[in-house]
Amino acid sequence: MSKKSEIYALVDCNNFYVSCERVFRPDLLHKPVGVLSNNDGIIVAASEELKRLGIKRGAAAFKLKKEIAKHKITLFSSNYALYGDMSARVMKTLSLFTPDIEVYSIDEAFLLLTGFENRCLNQYTKLIKQTVQKWTGIPISIGIGETKTLAKVANHIAKREPKHQGVFDISKLQNKNSYLERVPVEKIWGVGHRYARMLDRHGISNALLLSQSPYPWVKKKMTVVGLRTVMELNGISCLDLERDVPPKKEIVSSRSFGRPVTELAELKQAVSEYCTRAVEKLRQDKQLASQIMVYLTTNRFKHEPQYANFDYIQLTIPSAYTPSFIQAAQKILENLYREGYRYKKVGVMLSNFVHESQVPHDIFAPSYLDDKRKEIMECIDKINRKWGSNTISYASSGVDKQWQMRRQFLSSRYTTNWQELPTVKA
Repeated sequence: MSKKSEIYALVDCNNFYVSCERVFRPDLLHKPVGVLSNNDGIIVAASEELKRLGIKRGAAAFKLKKEIAKHKITLFSSNYALYGDMSARVMKTLSLFTPDIEVYSIDEAFLLLTGFENRCLNQYTKLIKQTVQKWTGIPISIGIGETKTLAKVANHIAKREPKHQGVFDISKLQNKNSYLERVPVEKIWGVGHRYARMLDRHGISNALLLSQSPYPWVKKKMTVVGLRTVMELNGISCLDLERDVPPKKEIVSSRSFGRPVTELAELKQAVSEYCTRAVEKLRQDKQLASQIMVYLTTNRFKHEPQYANFDYIQLTIPSAYTPSFIQAAQKILENLYREGYRYKKVGVMLSNFVHESQVPHDIFAPSYLDDKRKEIMECIDKINRKWGSNTISYASSGVDKQWQMRRQFLSSRYTTNWQELPTVKA
């Protein structure tokens, strides 16, 4: 394990989904706002103002009608197109401040700042924070530490203690104990709920107590992964920056329906649309796939007849040609479908990937890369990127898609669709 001296920063977007909505709705600043899950079910993101009302993530939206009216709460359906594009803008801005960046999630990134110490890290990271806020409108918090885990701890403190103004450098402290003591063990990066409960039973309730635990005991109780976490809490870097994202091994596209679906025709529309999204992602990664799986299921939480099944087809030659996958997916679905059931969800999964540069050649069966199919797909992708998703779509996905998930409070795709650009009135 590496013991080299490094300086990491963990950048975390504050209440990211809510912040994305507020960029285009500044009237909602300092007001209670929440973002809902698929089908507008539960709250998955809450502003600080909403949390102070006692409404947290996981609360069911249909139970909040009185609170919504009383406190003038604004709720949004999940707008994945908007959030994904805003995330890309934040990450692109961060990459201007260091060449070494690991995009950890849609709203988090690790920056390697080793070598920037002479620029005064506190001022430099405040410049990063100010620039991201100015260029994207998204507020961020930054934690700095000698290891990725300590950077996470520092970020936890930066977000929860206003006196730090969103930036906290734990690497400069000779004695970190008082700060480690403030971080509950369940908030430590790499400690899940199961380990947190186990540690609590042994009297280890915060990061300080965990950092002081004997290494052999930690390895026995939490494996070598837990040992790395403890070593990182003690300033020993064990987790390097992952600059290159490993290629995906599979792509899944699925959504729960907005209402139960019983007809095969509607299921075919849904599987066609999900198939289209999955193969688009495949092409973005310059990958080809040779296997597609389709699954469908009823709602296991309902007291009604239940059915769930899946099947797959192996393509003869790897491809990224959407019509081929739609045809295969619909054939699978016809075999899986059973009348008399109310289906809740259908999905597709692509697997058995190979990069475009490594596709084997076959003189008897031309590859997707060798004929017009690739050109057609690239043309469709280019049009949809420029003019908005589904500018060109497949007839098999239908027009009147009543099966789509409920998104009653969906905001506009302000940054990715020409028809939904913000309108400014002067």
